[in-house]
Amino acid sequence: MTDLVPYTRTARSLRATHELTSHESPAGGAAHGFADDFETVLDEASVHRSTIGCVIPAYNEEESIAQVIESLLSQTRVPDVVHVVVNNTSDATVRIASQYAGPHEIVTELGEQFTEVFVHDIGKNPDKKVGALNYGFTLVEGYDFLLGVDGDTVADAQAVEYLESEATSDTRIGGISAIYSIDDRPIKGGIAKFLITGQRAQFAAFNLHNLLRGRNMAVLGGQFSIFSTKALRDVMKENHQSTPWVKDSEVEDSLLSLQIKSAGYLTKISPFARANVGGMTTLRALDAQQVKWTYGAIELMWPGQRGDTKGQPFHPNLRVRWLENFGMLTNLFVRVAFVALLAGSLSLGAFVFSPWWLLPPVVAIALNTRMALTMGNRTGRDLFFAMTLVPAEVYMWLRLSYFARSWTRFLSRKKVDNWAMQAKAERGAGLGHWTPLVVVVGVIIAMAVIWTMLGPVVQSTILWIGWPIVGIVTVLQTLSMFFKLIRRQHGYKV
Repeated sequence: MTDLVPYTRTARSLRATHELTSHESPAGGAAHGFADDFETVLDEASVHRSTIGCVIPAYNEEESIAQVIESLLSQTRVPDVVHVVVNNTSDATVRIASQYAGPHEIVTELGEQFTEVFVHDIGKNPDKKVGALNYGFTLVEGYDFLLGVDGDTVADAQAVEYLESEATSDTRIGGISAIYSIDDRPIKGGIAKFLITGQRAQFAAFNLHNLLRGRNMAVLGGQFSIFSTKALRDVMKENHQSTPWVKDSEVEDSLLSLQIKSAGYLTKISPFARANVGGMTTLRALDAQQVKWTYGAIELMWPGQRGDTKGQPFHPNLRVRWLENFGMLTNLFVRVAFVALLAGSLSLGAFVFSPWWLLPPVVAIALNTRMALTMGNRTGRDLFFAMTLVPAEVYMWLRLSYFARSWTRFLSRKKVDNWAMQAKAERGAGLGHWTPLVVVVGVIIAMAVIWTMLGPVVQSTILWIGWPIVGIVTVLQTLSMFFKLIRRQHGYKV
């Protein structure tokens, strides 16, 4: 291993940053919920000098790879080595990344540091990102930690420092993820800005949910997470794997997180480390990404789909997945049923407006607004998205279409390479994102025809039974939103 120039990392400098961050919490809501335990981390952070090997799997990342490497070289705690593993690329990723190859001596507020950047072009790789990650693991398995960074993720300057500080403080920790968001400043175009704002809100809700669960992270996202190499070796041993990541999962990071948890380690999310990931700026690309994520999660959840999962609904990581899917199913039912019953009532002239139906949207706006206010990098667009409800509702319908497509694809047992479909969509090819719209139009026409064929008595009976059911589900859903609205957030910023 390359000789490393040592540096002294003092708890004083970390505490100063921590105090500054805490002062930026909302008035009257200083981050007491996590400040006390993080103080302990800082007190113990000055005695251990760990080693970190960074792996960047890169596929056609010519637009972002330079910024990613520069952000790593600008960290207050620079990784000891950086391996850029380029695979299946057809652009200038290798040429651009190679401009940073070689040794770097860097002086930061923590002292003089040394790192070296290596660029590996492994050519055609059938295992795609999983193959690149496993190749990188063989290069850094002798280090204490593996820092996984996506080829389009740019972290704040102290992200690695925060992740290492907590990881070295507790040997039970198998991995820690940063808080993820998306930098919307470079985004151009109305549709792209709308989609990015929706994804920012989606990330914020996901981050806050995990922070409020004792900072237990269900998914150590590969975008910017640090892993104990000892934990990765234990996962390999317990699951009889030759590599930490396996190629037969659509969501390799979710599976690895589950395995780390099952091996007896903690999977955490940092309250301070932040990173901006690459967002999807077209409907085609967003559709492919979200369908891949949801389909992969279903495979992990469902009994018998994989040899090493039993669909355990009470596993800490899978329990979150089951709840997410149940919540999406409830959202889908309420919206579709409300629209169908409203149309049926109007066709008979039997609709009677009740002010109580305004309560769910009001609570939803309040919840969305509070969520937007917890975003550390919120913009006026984020607040507008939350407070006007319509953009958030449109984005929810998009997510519901991805949810329905994922389950339909899974239940049909149709074998699809979702990785390839996402890559195709990001290149601007494919028409699958129009499928939900075509299906919706077809269903509306079919329901309208069937409705006209029913007699008045049957129509009235459907409305008489349907409205109370929708009303009860809506009340329960509104109560769930209300409890989330009044829940303490302990000063967390996402």
